[in-house]
Amino acid sequence: MGVATISFLAFAGAQVGTPGPANMALLATGARFGFRAALPFVAGVVLGKQLIIWPVGFGLMGLADQVPWLFELLKWASAGYIFWLAWRVANMRLATDQSRLRTPGFRAGLLVHPLNPKAWAMITTGFTSFVSPGTPTLQATATIAISLLAAQLVLHPIWTFAGDRIARTVAGRPAERILMWVLAALTVLSVLFVLFQGGNP
Repeated sequence: MGVATISFLAFAGAQVGTPGPANMALLATGARFGFRAALPFVAGVVLGKQLIIWPVGFGLMGLADQVPWLFELLKWASAGYIFWLAWRVANMRLATDQSRLRTPGFRAGLLVHPLNPKAWAMITTGFTSFVSPGTPTLQATATIAISLLAAQLVLHPIWTFAGDRIARTVAGRPAERILMWVLAALTVLSVLFVLFQGGNP
């Protein structure tokens, strides 16, 4: 009994480090507002995943068998929200004067993962593929939670810092519009990939 912790850490690192709605939001926020100003948003994104992990670990996914339409609705509503964010990113410009702009804060960051189909898929896979039958619920949930937290603490700031560096290079140049549309397209593609894998969020 137990959790395949090393294997799950490798899985978590690969999932958290690759493009997805959360990383695109972090990249865009870092590009738009700068690394330091984006840190409260980063903290919200990191802790927001815990809002999924613990309820899932303590039996939320069992509800999917009883009320499957509820999770299907959640999946498509979440995807719709992320598509809307992608549209905003596509039309965003990396303003050089941020004095009149409001940086997304901690509370905005908390919403990113609960509305992110990739996060739901990642966490569900963690419990179904890396936890041995009979493992105590608290042990399994805490291991998944701590492993994902560790991966996020390392990788989410890197994405945000990358956005900050990229913005300094392309802001106000023709490449800026291309960059924002590429970020938006990657966000949409990452959600579509999760939606059509055939699993619940």
